[in-house]
Amino acid sequence: MKRTAVALTGGLALAVTVAGPALADNHESSVSVLHGVPGLTVDVYVNGEEAIPDFAPGTLTDPMTMAAGTYDIAVYPDGADPEADEPAISAEGLEVPGGANLTLVAHLAADGTPTLSAFANDTSQLEAGEARLTVRHAAAAPAVDVRAGGEAVIQALENPNEEVLDLSAGTVSADVVAAGTDTVVLGPADLTLTEGTNTIVYAWGSLDEDTLDLAVQTVDGLHGDPGGVPSGEAGLMGTSTAALWVLAAAGAGGVALAGRRLATNR
Repeated sequence: MKRTAVALTGGLALAVTVAGPALADNHESSVSVLHGVPGLTVDVYVNGEEAIPDFAPGTLTDPMTMAAGTYDIAVYPDGADPEADEPAISAEGLEVPGGANLTLVAHLAADGTPTLSAFANDTSQLEAGEARLTVRHAAAAPAVDVRAGGEAVIQALENPNEEVLDLSAGTVSADVVAAGTDTVVLGPADLTLTEGTNTIVYAWGSLDEDTLDLAVQTVDGLHGDPGGVPSGEAGLMGTSTAALWVLAAAGAGGVALAGRRLATNR
């Protein structure tokens, strides 16, 4: 399942096509925020008001209910004065639709520049015995090839990319190599996919700065509750398991998703 990303410049006027049925209240959305910029604790302001203080790298917030409307997002270094200091990352005119399940991610672009991306999480209902796996490449890292069973199933996967797969629940194994080589960059590793959930794995940080790591978000209730929201299970995973982010790419290509962009259905 692929999604395109709409590149935006200047103001961030966004619209979302939600993958799957909308939330029960079409006037509100569930919004989580992931901090994926290493080495920088921040304060997040929404419409000029501090919403998330002391936000540490690798942290994913619990879902927040936000009314449909337009928001200005500003990310400042922890303790900065919004009246005097410039934000590290900002997005003006972020349009949050009703009935969506979104994750905003502050992360590094491929060149290491801090940026902000917004993703629509797929909450469509799964068949019995199925699990959903979403991978989001939000790290400053080069292009890679993904291997399953030792065979390259995707080539030259770059930041920023996203892929969504509906799979049989169970354990999947894969590794990642530098594009066009057999040099293993991450893995191999196994990931257990639980029936009726969307496991969203984010690669974040910088390969050159040796800060590459993972954060994991879980959307549950996808059997009979397609409007399920992230359970709040998230955080850092050791680099020994960092290959997990590539598992969603097995058998499918990536779709660009970059700074100040919003994932929408193709």
